[in-house]
Parts: sequence; structure tokens; C-alpha cells
Amino acid sequence: MSVEGKVKPTTISKLLAMKQNGEKIAMLTAYDYTFASIAEQAQMDMILVGDSAANVMAGYETTLPITVDNMIYHAQCVTRAAKTPFVVVDMPFGSYQGNSDVAVANAIRIMKETGASAIKMEGGIEIADTIKKIVNCGIPVVGHLGLAPQSINKYGSYGVRAKEQQEAEKLMSDALALQEAGCFAITLEKIPAELATKVTKALDVITIGIGAGVNCDGQIVVTDDIMGKFTDFAPKFVKKFANLHDTVLDGVRQYSKEVKDLEFPSKKESFELNEREKEIIIKKKWKVLIQ
Repeated sequence: MSVEGKVKPTTISKLLAMKQNGEKIAMLTAYDYTFASIAEQAQMDMILVGDSAANVMAGYETTLPITVDNMIYHAQCVTRAAKTPFVVVDMPFGSYQGNSDVAVANAIRIMKETGASAIKMEGGIEIADTIKKIVNCGIPVVGHLGLAPQSINKYGSYGVRAKEQQEAEKLMSDALALQEAGCFAITLEKIPAELATKVTKALDVITIGIGAGVNCDGQIVVTDDIMGKFTDFAPKFVKKFANLHDTVLDGVRQYSKEVKDLEFPSKKESFELNEREKEIIIKKKWKVLIQ
């Protein structure tokens, strides 16, 4: 807390101290001002402006179609509300996997136009050199290993990753490579809890789990999933903390019924002239208002 009693913005040094002290890091996704405001009020440690916006906001089947422009728009909405959480923005598919100079330019643009604190990138040792270049520009980077939604066409499913020894060994090697490249944190998605525990113990940097067990340094989930807003599918690792879908659906149905039954708007929600106002209007002969 600051002298004025306000919560100070979360920084990388604070997040690393949380890891060292064994204090878990809470992170949620947000794509708009309203949810970011709620995360701010809840004193969330971190917010991810995820490329999962392609699914929950735009209705695409994968995250592949979302663009840099789309991500910048969503991130701008979030940072207008989120003043204390550490805001991370996903680099979308195609914005960094090819030319590293293009990747650097996209990362700089995202940071300049959104006011976010860091960017996130999927991949292991294959993108380590690109990560180094981005970090050398002064941009914090969060890595992402395990299930990689941007590589869905390569793997063909959203199943648990690194269950076999060879893939588990590569994931550990990738994690160490990302740490060496300069990532201050790594997201571990949908991997065996035992492996996530080993990776977390082997790294000095932060691990954020999503479907990776309780022993990561922090956890992230898609807000629309745990709040029961997005119902197209529900991963095993999602726990519903609310049921917004049914609550909103009931409200919308009630609204429609009251409109059709002439119950809404009632006098309470309407604006009517008082007697004094009617007298003034009559004197001015504004008949159209009182006929």
C-alpha cells in the first residue's frame, strides 16, 4: 500500500518476490473495460489480454484469426480500467513466428499503443532468439509452453501435452531456454501436475499454471469460463465460480416478456410532465407535447 492507502501497481519485482515468498499469484483474462474494472476492484495480481478473445469475443473456433490490431483494441480497453494489475498481452499467431525483426516491431507497437506491461508468446527454444531481441528492447516477455492453441493444426487436438517422456524432456529444456532468453514468467498449459511441479522447482522465473496443478507459482483461467459466461465447451480444469450465462439469460427473457406485456417501461422508468410544466407548455402553445 502507498502512503495514501492506494494499492500500488504490480511490478515484475513484486511478482518475483511473491514466488520467492511462496505467495501464489492470481491472474485472469480480460478483453474489455467492464471485466478489467472488476479485476481491478478485486485486486487481481495480473491480467492477460488473451488471444482467446478470438473464441469468447468473436466466436472463432481457434485463436488463429485474431490480429495485432484486434489485440491492441482489446488491450486498450483493458488498460483504461486496470491500473494496478500487471497487464500482459498475447502476441497473436503470425505476428512473431517468422521474421524476428517483424516480431520486434509488433511487440513495440503493442506496448506503445496499449500501455500494457508485457507481452506473451507461445513456443520454446525455436523462438528463443526472437524473445532475446524483444527483451533487449526493454519489453518484458511471458513464455508459454504445453498446450499451444496457436499450434492446434500441428497437434490436432486440445489434449493434455507432455505425457510422454520425450515431450516432457523437451518441455523442460524449452522452459530453461525461455528463462535463459529473458522471460520473467512462463505459462504452463494443460500438462501433468507432476511435470509442472518439476519445472517450477527448476526455474528461477515465475510459472503460471492453467490446467497444470496447484504447485505452479500462480494460476490463470479464462474469466468467461469460470464465471459461466462462455458455455460452448468447458475444459476439465475449469471450476465455475458463478453462472452468468443463466443469470443473464433469465434477465433477458424477463425483459422481453415485460416489453411484450406492456409492463416495461412503467411510469417508474418513464418521464412525464408535472402540472407546472404542463401550464407553461399550454401558455407557450406547445400543443404537440400535451395532446
